[in-house]
Amino acid sequence: MINVAEGSNGVRVWPGSSTPLGATWDGSGVNFALFSAHAEKVELCLFDPDGVTESARITMPEYTHEVWHCYLPDIRPGQLYGYRVHGPYDPQAGHRFNANKLLLDPYARKLIGDLKWDDALFGYTVGHPDEDLSFDKRDSAPFMPKCQVVDQAFTWGRSKEFRPWHETVIYEMHVRGYTMLHPEVPEELRGTFQGLVAQPVIDYLKHLGVTAIELLPVHAFLQDRHLIERGLSNYWGYNTIGFFAPNQSYLRSRNELSSFKSFVQNMHDAGIEVILDVVYNHTAEGNHLGPTLSFRGIDNQSYYYLMDDQKRFYNDFTGTGNALEFRHPKVLCMIMDSLRYWVQVMGVDGFRFDLATTLARVEGPYDEHASFLDAVAQDPVLGQVKLIAEPWDTGLGGYQLGNFPSGWAEWNDQYRDSMRKFWKGDAEQLASFAGRFSASADIFNRRGRRTWASVNFITAHDGFTLHDLVSYNEKHNEANGEDSRDGSDNNNSWNCGVEGKTDDQDILALRRRQMRNFLATLLLSQGMPMLLAGDEFAHSQNGNNNVYCQDSEISWLDWEGITEQSQAQIDFVRRLVKLRHDHIVFHRDRFFYGKVIPGTDVKDVIWLHPSGREMIPEDWQKSTARSLGIRLSGEAGMVHLTQTGEQEADDTFLLLVNAAHEDVVFVLPDEEVGAWYPLVDTVAEDGRPESDSLPGGTDRLVSGRSLQLLRLAAQAK
Repeated sequence: MINVAEGSNGVRVWPGSSTPLGATWDGSGVNFALFSAHAEKVELCLFDPDGVTESARITMPEYTHEVWHCYLPDIRPGQLYGYRVHGPYDPQAGHRFNANKLLLDPYARKLIGDLKWDDALFGYTVGHPDEDLSFDKRDSAPFMPKCQVVDQAFTWGRSKEFRPWHETVIYEMHVRGYTMLHPEVPEELRGTFQGLVAQPVIDYLKHLGVTAIELLPVHAFLQDRHLIERGLSNYWGYNTIGFFAPNQSYLRSRNELSSFKSFVQNMHDAGIEVILDVVYNHTAEGNHLGPTLSFRGIDNQSYYYLMDDQKRFYNDFTGTGNALEFRHPKVLCMIMDSLRYWVQVMGVDGFRFDLATTLARVEGPYDEHASFLDAVAQDPVLGQVKLIAEPWDTGLGGYQLGNFPSGWAEWNDQYRDSMRKFWKGDAEQLASFAGRFSASADIFNRRGRRTWASVNFITAHDGFTLHDLVSYNEKHNEANGEDSRDGSDNNNSWNCGVEGKTDDQDILALRRRQMRNFLATLLLSQGMPMLLAGDEFAHSQNGNNNVYCQDSEISWLDWEGITEQSQAQIDFVRRLVKLRHDHIVFHRDRFFYGKVIPGTDVKDVIWLHPSGREMIPEDWQKSTARSLGIRLSGEAGMVHLTQTGEQEADDTFLLLVNAAHEDVVFVLPDEEVGAWYPLVDTVAEDGRPESDSLPGGTDRLVSGRSLQLLRLAAQAK
């Protein structure tokens, strides 16, 4: 046993254990364990509460299974620390050790203090003619945040209940932007996890009817130097530096790590699940010219996916400069540990994986049986939560929609693009509309996957808001300072006649109608819908389709700007969400087949020509066709059982869609029992049509660029 180590300032040092990794408080002391396969020595640096004064520097005495470790019986939660790792500085061989640089623990549960950009943060001498082949001897500690030992104790309330995938309605939001301008949230709570559980926010979410919130990244992330120098910031947070620690700015105070758990508990009490957008594909350390903050200085060759023939450089499938090396068992272990930590300790219900293709690259190409995907598939903890892939990255062969394993859902950008083109009035979109409306069976109906594998969305954080989608033909990203070179040019948007703001009441009315068309389409489609926060009340970013750097009123939701018309849109969304929840015909977990239901003489879905007859192949191929009737049979559920053994029978509905600019007359299907009752008409500002019943065979006028939903009354349950 080692009692006192050199440089420990009297702190007792015991051997400790190589597991678990990180700084672990066990009630008596703290075990420190850090993986580095190629280090020659590791020093644990302890800091005073101010984070400035280094109180002790301890050479870690033990090295077991490539893990450096020690146990400090005199250390308690709250202790600040970091590491200095010694080893070769040989970038051309893939090694970038520099003990002059204080490093963050990859397993740190909490970070204290902000990173202050300085050239001392780089392992090489910035501006040197040899660039990163040079070596910098300046101490980076004064400019670095510090890790903090934490006590994970927390008393949870009632246990959470898993909501079935097909009953899920996701609401994508930003922790900070959602409440920064909320007048009913106390000012000191705005922009934090605690702000999201202020009673007015909880009441609003429950009233809206969403079942899950998907948070943009909440893992600890860094502000990019080039953004700070331009007076901007990394608002979205896709710049992770710690996969276990929450971002400091989202905590009400530095000592409130439990506020995240309290936030999750409050959401669960309200019947709302919490899904995290996670960025495991790369880190904030960037390319070979980036700073040395953590992984690079701990073991660059192990943590990063280096180029085989030039280990000085990084493979970059993400457009951010680097990619994590998921083929390495310790890197894979870190990611799996992180995921389980956020589920088991922090209580979350699922994850959306940013640029998920990168996580499954083996020797370059995507592989459905990559180690990460196989590890997730067999994990008993992760098998109980929602896993959503963004099924692409920027590398060769990166687009992998539909190719993720069973058990995963995927962001469906083809749904987004098809629905935008259809309601814009583009030609030859009718067949695509039908396919995307019915959960994209052509993409996902294989290997027992279900309808919810398709995450349907019209808008997301990346791109136009719904209001701007119908108000701008072009992006307007001038505020980002990049001459509008940033952001996608493939928006499939239409300004309805005038670019941006206008006083023309006819154009404004058409824009509101188009928003209702999109919202109704999204919430009535098969698959799992995702609504962008603020779209329900027509939040605008003034045409900026890439607000990643705008921590400002450009991106913050303007709650006080909600008008009578936007309140009507909120009510419209709430009514559609309730309709979806109340009727399983809108959220079946089985695909449509367009075939006769056994024991009946009806099909599960019938695609109808406006004349009332069933569509034929020539109808789908007609380039000018922009109108379609969809009969959704409630009887389809009679051959299926719910989890509790009941039949899934429901009412029968008729959806009439008309993306043409002119009015279209539809002939309503002639039914043996009952009549058709209008429920939704997007022409009306409140979406409510006149409620008179209509017998089958009746002509029904559907205005240009509008949608109607009708229910067949007296349908057998």
